[in-house]
Amino acid sequence: MKYGERIASLREKHSLTQEGLSTKLGITRASLSHYENNRREPDYDTIVSIANLFNVSIDYLIGRTDDPHRVLDEDVREFVDALELSNEKIMEKFALTIDGEKLTPEEARRFIAFVRAERSINNG
Repeated sequence: MKYGERIASLREKHSLTQEGLSTKLGITRASLSHYENNRREPDYDTIVSIANLFNVSIDYLIGRTDDPHRVLDEDVREFVDALELSNEKIMEKFALTIDGEKLTPEEARRFIAFVRAERSINNG
C-alpha cells in the first residue's frame, strides 16, 4: 500500500473529510488530495504531523512496515533507505572502481545510466 492510500485510509477511519484533515495539518485540501492520490509526496514535517495526529509510526505511513505502531530498527531503516539511491547518493556512498581505478564522476554517471538502460531493455 502506498503512502497516499495509507493517509486516505487513516483519514476515513477517523471520519475526517479532506477539508477537515487538511485544516488540522495546516495544508490545503488540494495538497492533501495530491498526497492521497500519490501525485505528490508530503514533506517531512507533514509526514510527522500525520503520524502524530493518527498515532502511527512514520515507517507505517511510508510503507516500511504494515504495523502502524512499529518503528524499524535504525540499522534496518538505514538499509531500506539505501536500497533506492539517486545517482548522486550512489556516487557519494560508493567508490565505483574498474580494474582497481576509481571512476570519475562522469564515468560513474555513464555507468549508472548504462545499467538502467540495459535493465529497461531487458525488463521492457
